[in-house]
Amino acid sequence: MTYAPTSREDQPVNRVQWLDPSEIDPNDYNPNHVAPPEMRLLKRSIMEDGWTQPVVVRAALPGQSDKPYVLVDGYHRWRTSQDAEVAGMTGGLIPAVVLPIAQDRAHQMMSTIRHNRARGTHHVRGMAHIVGELATELGVEPQDVMARLGMDKEEYGRLLDKGNMLKRHGQGPFNSGWVPG
Repeated sequence: MTYAPTSREDQPVNRVQWLDPSEIDPNDYNPNHVAPPEMRLLKRSIMEDGWTQPVVVRAALPGQSDKPYVLVDGYHRWRTSQDAEVAGMTGGLIPAVVLPIAQDRAHQMMSTIRHNRARGTHHVRGMAHIVGELATELGVEPQDVMARLGMDKEEYGRLLDKGNMLKRHGQGPFNSGWVPG
């Protein structure tokens, strides 16, 4: 069952904690990328404005990590927190919202994507890989992926083909429709 906060008091942001970044494992599927100029800008922002957004973490799933937490959102803030100047501002700790329930890997991946998509752009190959893993390895139904990640059928299909066309359709030889000429 998916956790869904129902009141203001029940919101995860009410429970921001200061964690040691070494207790947090970055996830292995985030398709988001920040170029070096924007990373420098992120550090400047934290140095000038302080921490305005915590990272978002979940308890690590069994066998997922040797650390207690896995990052859901805020990889670049987490990375920047390890800069000596930034770490010096908070005694080396980073603000984190700890989501209350460690869901399965599919839920974690979708949560990361929702956080990222609400703010910016994604790289197509990274998104294709995630959609492929959700569909073929984790067994998430297409309608569930589309609804939970804000995709229409065309986007879902294109990402699925980009990430898994050969894996899904590449058994045996191609028919004559694929032969040039």
